[in-house]
Amino acid sequence: MVCFSLYAATRATTQAYRALLEPWGLTYPQYLVLVQLWVEGDQSVTTLGDRLQLDSGTLSPLLRRMEQAGWVEKQRRSPDERIVTVTTTERGEELRAELAHIPQRIAAGTGLSGQEAARELIETLQRLTETMHRVASDAGTTRKE
Repeated sequence: MVCFSLYAATRATTQAYRALLEPWGLTYPQYLVLVQLWVEGDQSVTTLGDRLQLDSGTLSPLLRRMEQAGWVEKQRRSPDERIVTVTTTERGEELRAELAHIPQRIAAGTGLSGQEAARELIETLQRLTETMHRVASDAGTTRKE
């Protein structure tokens, strides 16, 4: 079953990240938030949620714990008080260098032959994600009719 293979691969990948991030007390979702901020810069909570596909019920407590740990700050910078911007702190930026080895360790763990194979896998998984979102959306529409 394709779905079980994807599930097993996801669990194994998450376990690898857990082991690699444990010395810093980071979870995989927290790491993803940091990577998104390192790559794209300051972002609103809404944008972070959209890009990481996390709902506010998951993202808000995650960001609260990250703020308590001193890795990120949340601020209202916009004239619209509803918009909260997330930025990395000095400590959050220091983590970037400390965690720089992790992408290479994960890449090696995939067993892929190189960047082209990795790019192809990423494209395949992105297409799969899009089509599965459509299936879920269509299923919800079908039930309501």
